[in-house]
Amino acid sequence: MKDDTTAMKDAGALGIGRTFHWNATPDTIDMSMREPEPRRIHISTEPQTVICDLNRTAIVVIDMQNDFCTKGGWVDHIGGDYEPDRAPIEPLQALLPELREAGVPVIWVNWGVRPDAANLPPNQIHLYKPTGRGTGITEDLPNGHKVLTKDSWAAATVDELAPHPEDYQVDKHRISGFWDTPLDSILRNLGIKTVMFAGVNTDQCVMMTLTDANFLGYGCIMVTDCCATTSPEFCTEASIWNVKKCFGFVCDSRAVLKALKEPV
Repeated sequence: MKDDTTAMKDAGALGIGRTFHWNATPDTIDMSMREPEPRRIHISTEPQTVICDLNRTAIVVIDMQNDFCTKGGWVDHIGGDYEPDRAPIEPLQALLPELREAGVPVIWVNWGVRPDAANLPPNQIHLYKPTGRGTGITEDLPNGHKVLTKDSWAAATVDELAPHPEDYQVDKHRISGFWDTPLDSILRNLGIKTVMFAGVNTDQCVMMTLTDANFLGYGCIMVTDCCATTSPEFCTEASIWNVKKCFGFVCDSRAVLKALKEPV
């Protein structure tokens, strides 16, 4: 489904969103925000089927970055198995081009801490350095990059999923992508009502960002095969159960791709 709504924004539009902007002329500001007709798609989700509007839908991809998903990154350096966190790469390579083609914004949310760690209180430093020893956030990896640090290779999205120029990128410094970041402002200025979630780790940063989105009033869809974790399998099972029970809906990327080809 090709997005053809960009042209619907009038000359003089003030704002980035198709569904949330003003229109300006030399003598008038039109705040009525004439909106495009909904572009409905019917997604086979659990526990109920969802119909959402592509004009008001975005996908948020969380922490698909080198420190978690690449050899030489932080997880690899401390002896963890980073391979499970690579599982979303292939389904995202298939899904994201179709979403972009449909005009759905792609928003990348990665750990990107200040180099001086001034935005990290002790409890967040403890998260990745619980004994006070080893390599923690903003500290040096053997390859010379700094763990989860803004603008470093360690915090960059993996090469296989390199963001496009039209995508949005958000740096975070908590497990939730909403805490003390511009993510909510970006979504609201785009006029977004429904958010799909992907990335790692399912039970940690993905789950906490999704729950915060739910508390803020967004409709939430977890795209399960585009999520992964290095935690035990029961953590994924519990996360999916909780999303279906309390926080939103779940499906896989095939359901989204099928819906894009069969608009309501």
